[in-house]
Amino acid sequence: MSKHYDYDLIVLGGGSGGLAAAFRAAQHGQRVAMLEPGELGGTCVNVGCVPKKAMWLAADLAGRIGMAASMGFDVPVRPALDWKELVVHRQAYIANIHASYLKRLNENNVVRVPRRGHLVDAHTVECSDGVRISAAHVLIATGAHPQRPDIPGAELGAVSDDFFNLCSAPERVAIVGGGYIAVELAGLLQALGSKVTLLVRGSRLLERFDAELTAQLAENLRHQGVQVHFDYRLRELRRDGDAVVAYGHDGPHEAVFDQLFFATGRRGNSAGLGLEALGIVIGDKGEVEVDEWQTTAVPSVHAVGDIAGKVGLTPVAIAAARKLMDRLFGGQPQAKMDYENVASVVFSHPALGAVGLSEEEAHEKHGDVRVYRSNFRPMLQALSDGTQRSLFKLVCVGEDERVVGVHLLGESADEILQGFALAVKMGVTKAQFDDTVAIHPTSAEEVVLMR
Repeated sequence: MSKHYDYDLIVLGGGSGGLAAAFRAAQHGQRVAMLEPGELGGTCVNVGCVPKKAMWLAADLAGRIGMAASMGFDVPVRPALDWKELVVHRQAYIANIHASYLKRLNENNVVRVPRRGHLVDAHTVECSDGVRISAAHVLIATGAHPQRPDIPGAELGAVSDDFFNLCSAPERVAIVGGGYIAVELAGLLQALGSKVTLLVRGSRLLERFDAELTAQLAENLRHQGVQVHFDYRLRELRRDGDAVVAYGHDGPHEAVFDQLFFATGRRGNSAGLGLEALGIVIGDKGEVEVDEWQTTAVPSVHAVGDIAGKVGLTPVAIAAARKLMDRLFGGQPQAKMDYENVASVVFSHPALGAVGLSEEEAHEKHGDVRVYRSNFRPMLQALSDGTQRSLFKLVCVGEDERVVGVHLLGESADEILQGFALAVKMGVTKAQFDDTVAIHPTSAEEVVLMR
């Protein structure tokens, strides 16, 4: 890289994508500066994947303690949780991640600048303290933030980030939304002691997932005690003492809550970065428009992660960032992210995971579609007289029945899916699944036993 720039790469944002890019560029011998005014790790580490999974694990334990009581163990059916103690353990875990990132930045000689920045031209970033630095390439990795809807009283509702400030379970909780954040919060709070109402604008949960599985998920949520209301239009929020009252066009009878959370979408953190002045296109949701190579309309400016508006998952941001750095600095001109067959998991109770096409998508894309499914009650649920059901599903196309979709709703779906995602990526067929000997007794065996 030309030496007349201060750096080879400037990264705006210290989240998963930004950190991955900084580390990979440094490994390629480049001079890297990272601008991040807050904690390292971005949404995932601080108010997303990591603390969410910690709370999910606690909720899972609560459910298992209840099942243990049903099976004869001398434990309370409704165990008490010291929420503050849980938060202490959760935050200590996150602090260790912060320390690890700082150590790696120092080991890789990445300069961390604790400031915000905006572009003044294609190669120059001005920090919030007025200092200007330059680089051959600039990476936008500033992430996204949760939105509130434009309704009267919206300020009375919290957003998903605020969930992690709770020190106890609110007694009555409403969650507005039907996407993965709404579903995850609903399951967590219900399991940890709240009475949860899920207010869904659409006619189903998780529109990007297979409809048959999401219908079973809704049924499971109801069995857990969550009140699920579809086709709900929230019109207004009002304060009534310490409570929040939700007014809908055609809402549920119970509309008074101690806490209401909005899970109604996210917007890219593109404001104030100076991008529009350079001719970089910003989308309707604040996302930075990039091509298949993660590059904007300005060749030296790139974007990865939530701000790039593609697949909003932490592993995707990391993979895209590494591919981009390999292309820019690693002598791999064809390196780019493959967004096909990316596996994802919703940490509901139980978890829902998918890779590839849903049944609906497969019918749209392929004429010849065959579906296999297994709807069953897992062994632990059966032993403890539980009501939760699992639903596993394979979507196959063509004469060779190539598996183009694997959909799992059930215990350990998050762990089971990873290996099958690799198989789908490699073009596995149903016959190859059939030839695989099952591991018994497990839930995972159902995937290779469908007929």
